[in-house]
Amino acid sequence: MFIIRETIRVALGSIRANALRSGLTTLGIVIGTGAVITMVALGEGAQRQVQQQIENMGTNILTVRPGQGMFRGVASGSRRLEEDDALALRAQIGDRYEIAPEIESRLQVSYLRWNSSNSVVGTWPSFFPLQSHELAYGRFFDEGEVQGRRRVAVLGSNVPDDLGTPAGLLVGRDIQIRGIGFEVIGVLKEKGGAMWMQPDDQIFIPLSTAMYRVMGGRDRLRSIYVAAPSPDELDPAWAEIDQVIRREHRILPTQEADFSIQQSSEMLETFNETTQTFAMLLAGIAGVSLLVGGIGIMNIMLVSVTERTREIGVRKALGATRKTILFQFLIEALVLCVLGGILGVSAGFGSAQLITQVYGSQTAVAPEAVAVALGFSAAIGLFFGIWPARRASILDPIDALRYE
Repeated sequence: MFIIRETIRVALGSIRANALRSGLTTLGIVIGTGAVITMVALGEGAQRQVQQQIENMGTNILTVRPGQGMFRGVASGSRRLEEDDALALRAQIGDRYEIAPEIESRLQVSYLRWNSSNSVVGTWPSFFPLQSHELAYGRFFDEGEVQGRRRVAVLGSNVPDDLGTPAGLLVGRDIQIRGIGFEVIGVLKEKGGAMWMQPDDQIFIPLSTAMYRVMGGRDRLRSIYVAAPSPDELDPAWAEIDQVIRREHRILPTQEADFSIQQSSEMLETFNETTQTFAMLLAGIAGVSLLVGGIGIMNIMLVSVTERTREIGVRKALGATRKTILFQFLIEALVLCVLGGILGVSAGFGSAQLITQVYGSQTAVAPEAVAVALGFSAAIGLFFGIWPARRASILDPIDALRYE
């Protein structure tokens, strides 16, 4: 036990004696570990953000989207979802499910001297309770305003800031959407969003107004939302939606549908898979820095063996065994890599927090990622330290003492 403690003491003393060189040697490990932690934190944060958004949207919602039309097994172009499809759903299953179509376009919005580019969504009044939106000021538009193609708008919580006016003062005022005047009748409470869905930055207007007054008669819907009373009723709702839309599109049950029906859980699973793949790719690229850092450590350790040849000869002459010398140099490589890993984890934490503060992106550092990064750093120290340590251990003491 004394020999082990003495060997560790000598190894740490050698690192302290060359502090600057040791610090520069661990820099590659620090950068690599920090990059891995940061990339994984970004991926984990994106997953949590999307999961929270989908949970806020509801787990009992089905989303109907246009798909690809098929002719003899070959895709024949994108098909359409129209308002007639939503009307058919409301007429045939609206007594059991909530229906809300959606059309969307990014348009120029202005108020007095302020201008902004926002996503403008045309929909029905049922959209707001279906998506769990709540009002901070004013009211939602109603079915009569949809039928009358009224120019009224409900703003997301961030839009008043974009237009330079407090939300409470903007209610009742007119804003310009694509040069057309709209009365602001309500402002929503903050809800938060995911990467592809930012309701706080959106403006909501009646579907008929959007189609015939703002978007040039365009009646192609982006999606139709259908809310079942509970998650347990999603399967029968899916079957009924499929039957109604097939009838509207004149598609036989044996033919491939030109639309898709997705559950929120499926959307979450698909996004998580994509995010994990992307995060692993970035982490793999960052892991290359760890390998480069490991090669740098091996190079420095080989230089150290050469510089300390006489020292090794003296220690062997005094009775140090091959295992003792091997253990000493392995300890040095391991300490350098683990220390670099710890500093890299700290740097990764700091980078993740900086990204959150500067860009507003949610990040989350998983304990598993920290454990893997530190374990990988230690493994690199062992792997790249073995050859220099073995080279030191097999030196002949007489030759080592003669070395100049």
